[in-house]
Amino acid sequence: MTIGVAVSAFTYKRVLLKLSGEHLAGDQGYGIDPKVITALAEQIRSIKDGGIELAITVGGGNIFRGMAASTEGMDRSQADYIGMLATVMNALALQEALERAGVFTRVQSAIAMQEVAETYIRRRAVRHLEKGRVVIFAGGTGNPYFTTDTTAALRACEIGADVFMKATKVEGIYDSDPVKNPDAKRYERISYLDVLTKELHVMDSTAISLCMENKMPLIVFSLAQDGTMEAALRGEPVGTVVY
Repeated sequence: MTIGVAVSAFTYKRVLLKLSGEHLAGDQGYGIDPKVITALAEQIRSIKDGGIELAITVGGGNIFRGMAASTEGMDRSQADYIGMLATVMNALALQEALERAGVFTRVQSAIAMQEVAETYIRRRAVRHLEKGRVVIFAGGTGNPYFTTDTTAALRACEIGADVFMKATKVEGIYDSDPVKNPDAKRYERISYLDVLTKELHVMDSTAISLCMENKMPLIVFSLAQDGTMEAALRGEPVGTVVY
């Protein structure tokens, strides 16, 4: 049994976690890897046992990427709606894994589909968090032309999160692509303004601007190793802090 960390050890109380669809696919690169979401559910249970109020926004790139489809000739709005439906599939899979791990959850979708998810209502989402439930936001913003990063930034501001955590494949923000450049250097701290001016492509500019204007701290980190999320929440130098 995983023993949760005492909440007093955490720097933050209410957290918005952004997960990419690609993370749920694992090494297979497509679809949903049950082993990945089971391991992720255990990590989430550990921090929930410590009293963290957690909301999650999940992408859909492991199933369908609207932007990529639109470059191949598909209507952009239609492609984005399909991508939003992919996020609902991921949210339901994550919900099932979390509830198997003993974590109470609610899925809220920006696109109404009452048979499988609640419709997103901000006050209801906050109430779920206060009652100790993990809230998984799906369906993007409900509008085309907005990324799931922008959705995550928007939801973080709406629910009054103390921090926005973005899980990526690399260990933070680098001055160049660490996959292509082995000498790339990781920033421990960087301002939102520098992220924009240096064109570091952490998130799209809409998401960055939204966080910057609302003074929402962002932590970019990797979920590749167990315990990194807990360490980041304790304020340890994990990943990159954007302020």
